[in-house]
Amino acid sequence: MERLDGARQRYDWGSPEAIPEFLGIHEDGQPWAEQWYGAHPAGPTRVGDRTLAALIDSDPQRLLGEDVVRRFGPKLPFLLKFIAPARVLSLQVHPSLEQAVEGYELENEAGVPLDSPMRNYKDANHKPEMVLALTHFEAVTGFRAPRRAAEVLAELRSPLARRMRRTLRLNPTRFGIRQVFTDLVSASTRPAPAEIAELVEEIDARLTAGDSPSRRVDSNVISMWRSFPGDPGVAAALLLNPVTLRPGEALFVPAGSVHAYISGMGIEVMASSDNVLRAGLTTKHVDVPEMLACVDYVAAPPVRPAPEYLSRATRAYYVPVDDFELLVTTVVPSDGRVQVPGRGPRIVLATEGSTTVTTPAGQAPLVRGQALFVGADERTLAVEGEGTVVQADVP
Repeated sequence: MERLDGARQRYDWGSPEAIPEFLGIHEDGQPWAEQWYGAHPAGPTRVGDRTLAALIDSDPQRLLGEDVVRRFGPKLPFLLKFIAPARVLSLQVHPSLEQAVEGYELENEAGVPLDSPMRNYKDANHKPEMVLALTHFEAVTGFRAPRRAAEVLAELRSPLARRMRRTLRLNPTRFGIRQVFTDLVSASTRPAPAEIAELVEEIDARLTAGDSPSRRVDSNVISMWRSFPGDPGVAAALLLNPVTLRPGEALFVPAGSVHAYISGMGIEVMASSDNVLRAGLTTKHVDVPEMLACVDYVAAPPVRPAPEYLSRATRAYYVPVDDFELLVTTVVPSDGRVQVPGRGPRIVLATEGSTTVTTPAGQAPLVRGQALFVGADERTLAVEGEGTVVQADVP
């Protein structure tokens, strides 16, 4: 059992206050978008005077377990984060495992440095992810049914809205969605900033008048416009499902799902990867053709995993990937010592109160914002006290 020092990420969309306040440390006025707990080289978590990756490299069979090493190799399969967007972040998609392997190899062959800001593939792994809301959390993810997207565009008279609506009505399938989305973000067909401004002005007017067919969709468009005026990703939000999470609710984002987080604070768990392909709403590298090659255009509702209660104290969020699962355990003093299910390597992160974590290797106190790595060799884990801990492990 090792205490972790997470890696802070200063992306410009991050909140200056949310994570420092949560961790109980002084804010410095700079954006603090994420805090990483894992072994990915882009955000190395520290264990004392070395990284968690170096610790695992020293004895992967013991710390990860034979099963994890056989399935994933001698590396931690997942990455756990705090995430705190103060404004919308990238209209983006994550590649499948096959796409990531191919893209990574091609960029290596082309001699693109791993730390280049122009690089798409930072590793050869996929990046399915799940966010668990700690506060009210807003996002968009996945395409709406074409007819529903057309309804959102109804009554709008701007030339851009008319073009989008006409395409969807003539082809109310995933191919129609693909055409509209591709036309919006591609360099040769993307609308001019003035066209986006005209569309947003219409949407703002109907929202103010109370005539909106979807207040959440229109509110998302306005929020995105304020952060990135003129960006065609603002119009693309009309094609996507709006998602509002309350604390304790979760959202799963599979490979190929176009999405953007807008506001709030949550915990993210994902396969250990930093592969993000962007089409807009960002100051970072954008590669529209590569992004479009990875998009799934099939309309589907957002995937919102319902918690499965394993006991009175522990609920689990399961998703259809092998890299991670997430368990949340809440204890009070009268519970005594509560066993937390799970196996293999674990990262345990305290989100509320004061607890004590016990394994066969010993005990460690945890207060909000503190984290532990528990190796596979420690086998069992229990929590007591008064508070909540989140555990990421391998199914």
